[in-house]
Amino acid sequence: MVLRTGDLQLTRGESIRDTAYVLSRHVAAIGIRTGPDEVVVEFAQHATVPVINMLTSGHHPCQALADLLTLQEAFGRLEGLCVAYVGDGNNVARSLAILGAAAGIEVRIASPPEYSLAPRFDGAMLMEDPEAAVKGADAVYTDVWVSMSDPPDSTASRRATLRSYRVDERLMALAAPHAVALHCLPAHAGEEITAEILYGPRQRIWDQAENRRHAQKALLEFLLA
Repeated sequence: MVLRTGDLQLTRGESIRDTAYVLSRHVAAIGIRTGPDEVVVEFAQHATVPVINMLTSGHHPCQALADLLTLQEAFGRLEGLCVAYVGDGNNVARSLAILGAAAGIEVRIASPPEYSLAPRFDGAMLMEDPEAAVKGADAVYTDVWVSMSDPPDSTASRRATLRSYRVDERLMALAAPHAVALHCLPAHAGEEITAEILYGPRQRIWDQAENRRHAQKALLEFLLA
């Protein structure tokens, strides 16, 4: 069942706790795409079925699972790989760092200071220079510069600040010769990534898009089998 905001009693003042109780009586698992992480946490505290974070402003773990599957397919292993993420230090970057570290991947995240992850973030190497992050990497990852949760009046300043973090041929040339390009989509060709990389032979972006389905099927099997 796909339940949008208007389909839930939450819009009439029902608590998250009560909603979790009711939904647990009807489904085998609950997947939530929302803003605050606290909503998912509260659901998980009260639900009697597995609760999956499908996207929040702070985390995007289902995307990271698909990323790891894509890297496994591309290189035949995860342990010892180096992945460079360049651009906005957002929910995608955070989950990539967490799951990447758990899988034995060296994750480097290059962002301008104002869009960086927390100054101290276990599981990733945080830096400002995109060239330093990409040097010798096995994969180069980026995401949109303006996300759904970003204020509309910040669009121009974000694009101006992040312009030097564009993934293009020059930046990819600094990575390992076998390096692949990754993007969680939707992409804006010519903004955070050039069309030459987005549609070129070195990308595994469309594999990532397909692997979202396969990774989430596996997650459901793991939780419910």
